[in-house]
Amino acid sequence: MVFIDAIHVKIRDGAVANRPIYVALAVTTEGRREILGVWAGDGGEGAKHWLHILTEIKNRGVSDVLMLVCDGLKGLPEAVETVWPQTIVQTCVVQLLRNSFRYAARQDWDKIAKLLEPVYTAPTEEAALDRFAEFADAWGRKYPAIVKLWENAWEEFTPSLRFDTEIRRIVRTANAIESVNARIRRAVKARGHYPNEQAALKCVYMAILSLDPTGKGQARWTMRWKTALNAFDITFDGRLSAARQ
Repeated sequence: MVFIDAIHVKIRDGAVANRPIYVALAVTTEGRREILGVWAGDGGEGAKHWLHILTEIKNRGVSDVLMLVCDGLKGLPEAVETVWPQTIVQTCVVQLLRNSFRYAARQDWDKIAKLLEPVYTAPTEEAALDRFAEFADAWGRKYPAIVKLWENAWEEFTPSLRFDTEIRRIVRTANAIESVNARIRRAVKARGHYPNEQAALKCVYMAILSLDPTGKGQARWTMRWKTALNAFDITFDGRLSAARQ
């Protein structure tokens, strides 16, 4: 699996502005967690930008990816189809929920979360559609932007509904990249804004180097992925086993 997420950093380029720095994290066939790279963007990245990045990753040896999890980044699904035609692009459920809350008043968050949970935990896509219709009936008038957000993300949200519960859990929690990003965000915020793009990238890079200095975290991580790796190998018809050979 490959997870791609953005960390927003304040960079002074004439005026201070929020700029995304994208982090690509992979879980290997042995269950190891590896950072594939970090790239700065301007927030308007399209298919050409992502095609360049994914081609770079492939040229460095990532020949196949079973599933790529992201937060609805524009142009990324098209680039994935070109570089890895068999890869499934999956919207991160955690990010989808967070983006939903941005359109809602704080006092409604718990109610919204309670009605959305049956959508992303539904046993089938048809059941998910029924539960989503119920959510739209309840909240569509007050928060039409949330309904539109889920409708726009539906094609990349539904693939996980076809999979084993272990794979669903990984997609739903996104712990793989959430824990890494939390550490990076703390390091970035501690230094305020940055004079240029290179300074911001250097800070992110140093935070990544300090993630697991003893290697014990990597060992625990690998053990936790054993069950999930078996589920992936069965679901994806042995592509995982073939990659290990």
